[in-house]
Amino acid sequence: MQMNNHSMVTEIFLLGFQHLNNFKILIFSLILLIHILTIYENVLVIVLVTISQDLHSPMFFFLQHLSLSDLLQSMVIVPLLLKTVINEGAKISLIGCIVQLYFFAVTESLQCFFLTVMSYDRYLAICNPLCYSSIINHKLCVKLILMSWLLVLSFTPVSLITAATQEFCNQNTINHFFCDYFPLLELSCSEATLGRILAMAMSVPVILFPFLLITGSYICIAHEILKITSNIGRQKAFSTCSSHLAVVSIFYGSLIVTYLIPTRNQSQTIGKLLSLLYTVVTPFINPMIYSLRSTDMKNALKKIIQ
Repeated sequence: MQMNNHSMVTEIFLLGFQHLNNFKILIFSLILLIHILTIYENVLVIVLVTISQDLHSPMFFFLQHLSLSDLLQSMVIVPLLLKTVINEGAKISLIGCIVQLYFFAVTESLQCFFLTVMSYDRYLAICNPLCYSSIINHKLCVKLILMSWLLVLSFTPVSLITAATQEFCNQNTINHFFCDYFPLLELSCSEATLGRILAMAMSVPVILFPFLLITGSYICIAHEILKITSNIGRQKAFSTCSSHLAVVSIFYGSLIVTYLIPTRNQSQTIGKLLSLLYTVVTPFINPMIYSLRSTDMKNALKKIIQ
């Protein structure tokens, strides 16, 4: 009778960022501060849009849901990241790892679709203002949000089930700060080629198509802005669009490099830094770029304070 030398893995060890030495406390404090501010900003946006009548417009309705997905993602990823920083690694059960991967995939995919919906809203508002109010009504807004959730809940389980049904044995160390898809597959002692192909295939409708739609929307918006005769008005519009595009480029650029064109010889440190951009940085800067800098949001906040 042949003995099975494989020991099944029930616990995952995340290496996080190693050899931080004297910078460990500083980096921990910085990430914790960003996490606290991320929660504060996104909760503020959600509450303001809910209670302020002046913010009951399609744009702020979409922003509210974007803030919800940002908030959820930060709470799913950052606590474990902080643990890996302060302890130079962290343990998580295999089931906990799969659960974190699921919620990460859901929140990340929601951000992709919400950003697409928001770009469509801005496209209609700027390029077709006369028909905007008749097209973008509350009923359509709700449908677009529900459709986003439906697409996410349809796409996410496909690749996740493949990861969850892999056999994990012997090796249990992931050189990452959270349970990401490809690093988890690296631990599999069964054939994982199908899982990698499915993940890249699912990335096309979830990441690439939304990115192309957003880019197309902003090209049309930029073309319309060029028609503005006032220099001040044109500069203000370009300032807003350029900041939006910067956030979108950082978010989608890092996602595309990570999931659509992953390479085995890519530096693991670079991979982790790219992951920081879409898991920590964008949930932090989204409320500032899209919501809190708007005049309507500032006025609503002043009314509540007064």
